[in-house]
Amino acid sequence: MTPPPTRQEPVTVRVFTQRFSSTPRGARLARHLALHQLHRWDIPHGSDVSDVAGLLVSELATNAVTHGRVPGRDFELVLSYGPGLLRIDVSDTRTELRPPRPGALPVPDPAAGTGRGLLLVEALASRWAVLDRLPVGKTVRAELDLS
Repeated sequence: MTPPPTRQEPVTVRVFTQRFSSTPRGARLARHLALHQLHRWDIPHGSDVSDVAGLLVSELATNAVTHGRVPGRDFELVLSYGPGLLRIDVSDTRTELRPPRPGALPVPDPAAGTGRGLLLVEALASRWAVLDRLPVGKTVRAELDLS
């Protein structure tokens, strides 16, 4: 005898996708619009999740603009929000320059004014990864567990 089918509740995953110019202004706009979108998804501005997500978007977008910039090409932000998870993907079109893998980030020189962005991502995100982007480029993904 076959057991009755298990009833599964529908799952809603909300997605926001936007391309931005690979400029400091584009990175600032990405953070601003990400926070606005999170607020629309009932993650209030100024909440812990909103603050951490804003910092993650800011760091990833700044890295895309600083290290992943290809003249004439934009970077892309994708936010995915579903039960218990917020995913932040920032993609650029530069393939040859990739950050170190999670857990292998070098410690910057204390006197250096840069080099701490991914250390913040590693400390704040539940997990992060660098993924290939087809047809060209890479995506840096940061995830926040919301449970």
